[in-house]
Amino acid sequence: MTHTPRPVGGTRSGPSVLVIGAGFGGIGAAIELRRGGFRDVTILERATDLGGVWRENTYPGAACDVPSPLYSYSYEPKPDWPQRYSGRAAIHEYLTGVARGHGLFDAIEFGVEVTGAAFDEHGGRWQVRTADGTTRFADVLIPAVGQLSRPALPTIAGIDTFTGHAFHSAHWEHDVDLTGKRVACIGTGASAIQFVPEIQPVVDRLTVFQRTPPWVIPKFDTDYSPVQHRIFARVPGMLSLERLGWWSIGEFVSLGLVEFPAIARLVTWIAERHLRKQVEDPRLRAVLTPDYPIGCKRALFSNDYYPALTRPNVRVETAAITEITPDGPRTADGVVHPVDVIIYGTGFKGTEFLWPMRILGRNERQLADTWADGAHAHYGITVPGFPNLFMVYGPNTNLGVGSIVYMIESQARYIRQAVRLLAEHPGSYLEVRDGPEREFNTALQKRLDRTPWNFCGSWYRTASGRITNNWPGTVTSYRRRTRRLKPDDFALTPAG
Repeated sequence: MTHTPRPVGGTRSGPSVLVIGAGFGGIGAAIELRRGGFRDVTILERATDLGGVWRENTYPGAACDVPSPLYSYSYEPKPDWPQRYSGRAAIHEYLTGVARGHGLFDAIEFGVEVTGAAFDEHGGRWQVRTADGTTRFADVLIPAVGQLSRPALPTIAGIDTFTGHAFHSAHWEHDVDLTGKRVACIGTGASAIQFVPEIQPVVDRLTVFQRTPPWVIPKFDTDYSPVQHRIFARVPGMLSLERLGWWSIGEFVSLGLVEFPAIARLVTWIAERHLRKQVEDPRLRAVLTPDYPIGCKRALFSNDYYPALTRPNVRVETAAITEITPDGPRTADGVVHPVDVIIYGTGFKGTEFLWPMRILGRNERQLADTWADGAHAHYGITVPGFPNLFMVYGPNTNLGVGSIVYMIESQARYIRQAVRLLAEHPGSYLEVRDGPEREFNTALQKRLDRTPWNFCGSWYRTASGRITNNWPGTVTSYRRRTRRLKPDDFALTPAG
């Protein structure tokens, strides 16, 4: 459903706001602004439904690896989650219900893809261009497109020559029946460890092409019973206690990334024990044992991935793929692996923030040029030279441990304070100063130097080695830093 663009330009209730993306970040930002009294908020969503990654990723077994009582808005608890680690359908239903409960569907324009935006210094507002040729205007622009929205395909020769079915896990082709088929899974990341156990029982043969093995931690999952649902709903504090418990575990483990290596050693022992218990074959176990510190790549949670790899119809192939032939992948040893279907579980382009949108700030400065050496922002939210632009889930706000929804809430509250400051100074625009942004990122990179993320390649890092995605601390430390916007960090300039 596509809405007719509504005129925007500021009202008595405050500046006009355009939010890009209707996932957890965009919905959370809009709710916080509405709660702050700002009504002129429009969300532009390129798809025909909200949900972000929970709309897009429909592969078998898709679920969140953060417990649902924590992976939810603090102000919108849900006492009847079906499982501790709920699947994508339940998460999508939750987000839809939250948006509907806050009356946001009237604020969302579906089927509208933003292609670029330029800041007009004279008018002190953003000109936002969309794929349908329309230009919209708003005082404030909030990109909330996430870090995992653009699937990444490997750069393998001959990838277009395969004669069978091939697709990325984020674009699962449900009309392709895998029953009795020879299937290749390329990649062993977070998506693969969820869909591999789901498809293994039905395929004839499954070859898992593994470049580097992931650290896999047991998933302490459970189905919530009707009794637990009633307790969570009727006993004050019980759901909050469940949330607090998982939040505390996340905070404890995140300290092992920098401050207390003993915690990382404990988590390593848990993961190694999990592997020993589930994989008896010493040769396979050796193949599945990582050779890098835990936390360097994203640690994964699963109780059924290792058992699936031990089944007779599964082979883990570690030889590098040199090309894709019409019949299937060819590995470095010269062997062609004939398959009927190739599934790419190769993740996302996480370091290409806001791409392919073309964002122009003051003096027509391109954001892509500012980020030529890697994306950076003050608290992951604001960038010098780009007034009235506030990102949700921007650079260095991803988490190795914990709930990104908690981070989103912190960012949304910070942005609400910025919009409030603009409302108090109509006709002006707000821009973070170079000094505070540079000081923040210099200290951030020094702290990142002490994390395990430096000791292997991952989607957290650019080709130059700069870590652009992750926050090197607890979510509490981020909440504390963003609790109050410091006006001295910003320049407030009259438009024109």
